[in-house]
Amino acid sequence: MSDTAAVEVRNLTKVFALSLRKQYVVAVEDLSLTVNAGEVYGLIGPNGSGKSTTMKVVLGLMAPSKGTTKVFGIDSGDFRSRNAIGFLPENPYFYRHLTGEETLRFYGKLCGLRGRDLKERAAEMLALVDLEGAKDRRLAGYSKGMLQRIGLAQALIQRPRLVVLDEPTAGVDPIGSRKIRDLILKLKEDGISVFLCSHLLEQVQEVCDRVGIIAHGRMRREGRLHDLIAVEDQTEIVLEGASPELLARVRELVEKEGGGAVWRRSGHPRTTLERLFLDLVGTKENEGK
Repeated sequence: MSDTAAVEVRNLTKVFALSLRKQYVVAVEDLSLTVNAGEVYGLIGPNGSGKSTTMKVVLGLMAPSKGTTKVFGIDSGDFRSRNAIGFLPENPYFYRHLTGEETLRFYGKLCGLRGRDLKERAAEMLALVDLEGAKDRRLAGYSKGMLQRIGLAQALIQRPRLVVLDEPTAGVDPIGSRKIRDLILKLKEDGISVFLCSHLLEQVQEVCDRVGIIAHGRMRREGRLHDLIAVEDQTEIVLEGASPELLARVRELVEKEGGGAVWRRSGHPRTTLERLFLDLVGTKENEGK
């Protein structure tokens, strides 16, 4: 696996002008993050936090006002960086008169695939997203979950090293959402880097190795998920097979020392990503910071 980061964002600032009044809005301010090769990175934040703007700059769809973004060491503004990226937007547009197989062949041709390689790759992607049985059905007859999966298949058609997913399970039922989650984990197993934006915190907690929490255009917290959700000021103790007498003695000792205890585990207990997220960005006190 390459040591070069899949995505490297350094001191990114993006400013938008508002009409002709010389007013400006800062969508992203001095943001830095790194998506390591082969990992699943989740960027989460409330609506208007700067997630989509960051993603668009990484994809080369938008130029930064300040700072740099690179994909596998190549500046995002360089068209060569896009050869390594597969992208699934939140609301992908497809030609609904095409079948699933025709759709993948269409996007495969756009990526330069031809002949047997195109045919085999389309079949491989249909199998990966479990749509072989619907390959001859027009997309107009696909469910929301099926459309998201065919979208993921088209994002993978050119064998990218990085897949960027914007709300991949938006509007998808629980069964479809689970299938997409399993596909993301499969991408990780295959060594493909995944940069994921989502507001579904439970899903992020299930699939991501590292998480960045963004609010008002600034990074509020970033790190490995395991570390982020650890409650650092508490310690749990496991007492397996302890007698009532021993438990009573431990309680006496804790009360004497003025501390507290949680039974049946050791080390740092875990909070949830949702609770951490709300603590950081979900209160009025945090909005002004």
